[in-house]
Amino acid sequence: MKKKRFKIALIILLVLLVISFFVTLCWGTYKVTPLEVINTLLGNGTKMQKAAIINLRLPRMLVGIAVAVALSTAGAILQTITKNDLADTGIIGINAGAAVAAVLFITYSTGNYYSELGQLSIFVLPFMAIVGAGVTSFILYMLSSRKGVRPRRLLLIGIGLNAGLNALITFFTFRGGVGDYNRVLVWTSGSLWGAGWSYAKVIIPIVLLMFIIVLLNHKKLDVLNLSDELATGLGLNLQKERKKFLTFAVILAGSATAFAGNIGFLGLISPHIARKLVGPYHKNFISISAIISIIIVLLADAVSRNLFSPIEIPVGITVSIFGVPYFIYLMMKE
Repeated sequence: MKKKRFKIALIILLVLLVISFFVTLCWGTYKVTPLEVINTLLGNGTKMQKAAIINLRLPRMLVGIAVAVALSTAGAILQTITKNDLADTGIIGINAGAAVAAVLFITYSTGNYYSELGQLSIFVLPFMAIVGAGVTSFILYMLSSRKGVRPRRLLLIGIGLNAGLNALITFFTFRGGVGDYNRVLVWTSGSLWGAGWSYAKVIIPIVLLMFIIVLLNHKKLDVLNLSDELATGLGLNLQKERKKFLTFAVILAGSATAFAGNIGFLGLISPHIARKLVGPYHKNFISISAIISIIIVLLADAVSRNLFSPIEIPVGITVSIFGVPYFIYLMMKE
């Protein structure tokens, strides 16, 4: 019965995924049909179609897919190790830590590094964001690990840390000039604007590797979902495994935030819906969660790009419009 349920959910989601692919690649200021998209991907499109699809929309879509998988997997890991459906990298401060590092860099950097580093300059901001996420998670772990990591304590300290970091972001945003303010605002709101092949080539291997590692450790995540006493009785070193999976979540969330800014609620919504659809076993629900997350990001990005064209709304805002009501629903349920 459970296998049948998984197969049905997978088929429905794959159909929705294909639809979201074509919506993303077809919908825009320059509209193309699904047949023209397929023709262009096979190398037979016009110059205009190749420019729109291959150079602009396809790399942006691939970065969006990688970001979606990273945030949903990081959210699933955190919900397991904290044993709380409300846990998410955007709520416990990891995304905010990455954003603080990026804001500090934008505020205090000069324009010289663009000319000095050349093509490498586009990776400076993402690198700073990953460092920020790592430092924040280290502080979070140190504050919550007295006498062992307690899931509830980690979640509560993370919420407090998130509030403080967001206050810092606001402070430094207002200190900067108008240009910096706009750049920071778009970035911290979560945006795929400017995502090209250079970003796709970096984020895809990182996320793919981490996703495979997490899937290979699905049995340990299943045991971590049990009570601490039962998990210890089954021979699992709780502190070591929580530390390891927290590191995986940081790498995934840091990479996603580095390349797409602070997209909140995605790591909260997707794992929860997946768990409702296919049950608590991580082998099934992490994969389903990733597909749900991809569909949400691609459709949200398509709406953000085109609904108020030529103005582009950051994709994080569109995701949050759906995420906040769901978060309130979960809070009421808890």
